[in-house]
Amino acid sequence: MKQDKTIFLCAICNINSGTCNEDCKFCSQSVRYKADIERYKQKPQEEILKEAHAARKNGALGFCLVTSNKGLDDKVLDFVCRTAHAINKEELGLRLIACNGTASKEQLLELKKNGIKAYNHNLETSREFYEQICTTHPWDERFETCQNVNEAGLVLISGGIFGLGETQEDRVSMLRSLQELRPTSVPINFYHHNPALHLQPNPLSKHEALELIKLTREMLPDAQRIMVAGGRELMFGDDWPEIFKYGANSIVIGNYLTTAGEAPDKDLQRLQKLRLNVATKV
Repeated sequence: MKQDKTIFLCAICNINSGTCNEDCKFCSQSVRYKADIERYKQKPQEEILKEAHAARKNGALGFCLVTSNKGLDDKVLDFVCRTAHAINKEELGLRLIACNGTASKEQLLELKKNGIKAYNHNLETSREFYEQICTTHPWDERFETCQNVNEAGLVLISGGIFGLGETQEDRVSMLRSLQELRPTSVPINFYHHNPALHLQPNPLSKHEALELIKLTREMLPDAQRIMVAGGRELMFGDDWPEIFKYGANSIVIGNYLTTAGEAPDKDLQRLQKLRLNVATKV
């Protein structure tokens, strides 16, 4: 498989943390599991702007504003829109992404009108396996939100998590569903277990993980980006650049939602050493 020499970097900003009432078994942000994480209802806008500046300094082009609730309501929508305006006024050259759960077409159009360019909503796993990891909202609701993103004319970012206890058939089923949605970017996450969660770890081998990246690229050849996101450091350790040989061409740089990532300067040094270019435009 031909290796892409230009790598797209994305950074995550957790603007609302650990306040979700859903029962997703893989997620430490659910209040049901009482995981030992930082919890807050709204990050100060000044802090978000600092993170945006740091992300751009570290080479990120994508900047994702994430909230931990089930979906958008009027209050969250207003805050995300105001925050998008504030970031865009800084003229950093960031592509703003929203990741705020279930959303209607009307809500997504409002985000678009206020400077959001893309929306991230993951299917997480197959329709068949989904009830094993979440019972408080259906998989079909996730799929419908992704359809709404396409209809609203926003860039769709959608992927899932491997290592939840799903079968290979489940993985293929999820990727087939993504084929229907035609996302521009496909985030691949590897389950990072928190001891408070009810989901038992089902660790994949490094080889299995690389093969799943390859399968994702093969089944979604038109996706501009296959992004390895959560669990990258845990799964691959110092060998994480191997992901680029298997079809990935994007990573999350910096910290994740409730887990720490590698120091951005170390990731940038590795990319430079491998003579891989950091994308400078979307």
